[in-house]
Amino acid sequence: MISNDKITEMFFNIDEFSKVFKPALRQNLLSQGKKTRNRPGRMSNSEVMTISVIYHLSGFKNFKHFYIFYVQEHMEDKFPDTVSYNRFVELMQANMLPLVLFMKTCCLGKCTGISFVDSTPVRVCNNKRINNNMVFKGIATTGRSTMGWFHGFKLHLIVNDKGEVLDFVITQANVDDRQPLKEGNVLKRIFGSLYADKGYISKDLAAMLFEDGMHLVTGIRNNMKNVLMTLRDKILLRKRSIIETINDQLKNICDAEHSRHRSFGNFITNLVSSLIAYSFQEKKPGIKFEKEQYQNGQLALFC
Repeated sequence: MISNDKITEMFFNIDEFSKVFKPALRQNLLSQGKKTRNRPGRMSNSEVMTISVIYHLSGFKNFKHFYIFYVQEHMEDKFPDTVSYNRFVELMQANMLPLVLFMKTCCLGKCTGISFVDSTPVRVCNNKRINNNMVFKGIATTGRSTMGWFHGFKLHLIVNDKGEVLDFVITQANVDDRQPLKEGNVLKRIFGSLYADKGYISKDLAAMLFEDGMHLVTGIRNNMKNVLMTLRDKILLRKRSIIETINDQLKNICDAEHSRHRSFGNFITNLVSSLIAYSFQEKKPGIKFEKEQYQNGQLALFC
């Protein structure tokens, strides 16, 4: 279970963000010429966002049980003015925008020159129930990964060698893995070497990234000719499993994937909250990498 110090740290960071976000939002809202009520709710936006994130580190696999039997019974000293479960679900979806902005502005790591990119399927239902799924009708699509066909979306992640998320994109399941990189929105803060699997092989993409000062490093397929690769890139390409470990933690520890969503807003809120929860983890999967050194006249790398 998550410690009290970690809960306090989360709430402090989220509350400091909310103090800046709320005035900026009011200033940029379009007016309809009507007076609107601005009475504060029973629970603050910071409390709602904090509880949404805490769930993904609590070990619970059902948010309703977590809220009713843990938050309302055992966290009354931290959240004394809780609302009903149905009302809280509404408040969660209402805070979808600040959650996304908090993740994008306060929880992303810094690029170190060594980055890894990969996509992972986020299923919204079992394949047998694709035709019966009404919640994501017209939104979710069917795609294929190395594990087979799935219905839902893709989460595209870029992480550094410390296990910190540098950026993320959510797309439909049938979108090519290389498409977010071609659009360039996730590469604004990335530099150096970018390591990926064979699904990212593309001469046009490699040339585009090279013009922007990035070096795309991928493996080769069986029907391709061998290419020259430095010892550094060869070793780091083997360390690409770090991002697969992060994807596994997001799904199995932070509960980023489940089939109980009742709206698209609830899906986005759950997925972004799991990313925020992962960013607050004290121990993240990473690799120990040191710069090149010469020993006895030969180049040596330490990983």
